[in-house]
Formats: sequence, structure tokens, C-alpha cells
Amino acid sequence: MTQLETEIQLLKEEVKNMWSLVNSQLVKARTSLLSFDKDLAREVILKEKRVNGSELKIDRDCENMFALYTPVAIDLRFLLAVLKINSNLERIGDIAEGIAKYVLSTQEPISAELVAATNLADMYNEAMIMLEDTENAFEREDTSLARGVFKKDEVLDDINRKANQSIIAYLENYPKDIDASLYALSIIRKLERVGDQAKNIAEEIIFYLEAKVLKHSNKN
Repeated sequence: MTQLETEIQLLKEEVKNMWSLVNSQLVKARTSLLSFDKDLAREVILKEKRVNGSELKIDRDCENMFALYTPVAIDLRFLLAVLKINSNLERIGDIAEGIAKYVLSTQEPISAELVAATNLADMYNEAMIMLEDTENAFEREDTSLARGVFKKDEVLDDINRKANQSIIAYLENYPKDIDASLYALSIIRKLERVGDQAKNIAEEIIFYLEAKVLKHSNKN
């Protein structure tokens, strides 16, 4: 194994650790939201520093490998993909932190009726599955699994499109729940962005493995 191959294997482990950390942040933010666990929300916010630190280290390691080894072909694609995957993972970490901050800022839990009316829990679950699928696709080098992420994002897009009407219908029955409804709408928008980030990651996995650029294409 060459030194470059050794460095790439080490970098893969770093990226997988970053993925696991961000996934944990998203899961804990969901639990804190639905169970109104402020202590768990604080943990998510504190650990965001680790996410940021991991992002910076991965970026530096990629830059050093470009400078030292002048990678080509699949090695070059891998490093380019990792830079973008790393950025998207950090953004998902930011979204988890934003959800945790909502939990700390409000005095009452989001009601089960509002969660049901907006399909918030279903949307959150689908977003987490998308992130897990991209992680598995990266580890297994499985472009079929990566492509499956695009289809799953349609579920998030559908819930997001219907969110305004869902909120309006809910407020007809619970007119005093304006603040909670606005927060729910904000979280739905955040989860829609998680789906977008997961799609971006899937595109980078396919680029790395197949040398296909899917941005602005039909994702076939």
C-alpha cells in the first residue's frame, strides 16, 4: 500500500466518524424535540463544537494530501468529494443545533396534535434514514444505495409543500398555538434542507465512484 493509499484510508475513517457524530446530533435533537428534553438539547449544542472541529481537520487533511501527493483519477475524485461531503455534514450538524436551540427557547413542548397534523415526526424519521443511507453508501461504495436517496427526498418535499396548509388547518382548531405552529414550520423547513444536504452527499458519492457529475441532471 502506498503512502497516499494509507492516508486515504485514514481520511475515510475520519469522515465516517464525522458522519456518526452528525447522525448522533440529529437523533438527539429529534429526541429532545419530541420529549422536550432540555438537557439533551444542551448536549447537542455543546457537541456542535466537535462537529466544527472535525470539519476543519478533514478540510486540512484534504488540503495537505493535495499538496503532498498530487492525486489523480479516483483518488482525486475521492478528495474532491470528501471536501463537499464534509461541508454538507457540517451543515446538517448546524440544523441539529438549530432544532436544539428551539427546544431551549420555548416554555412548552410541541403538542402531539401539532406533530401529527404536520407529519413532523415522519419527516424527521425520513431525513434520518436518508442520512444513514448516504453513510452506508459511502462505507460500502454502493451507488445504488446513494441513488435511492433521491427518491426518499420526495417524501420530505411533499410534506414541505403541504406544510403551510397543514398549519392553517391546525390553527383553525387550535388558534392559540401560533408560536408553536411557526416553530413547527421552521423545523419542517430545516428538515427539508437536511434532505437537500443528503442529496448533495449522494451526488458526491456517485461522482467519486462513477466519475459522473449529477448536479443539474435528472439523477439517472
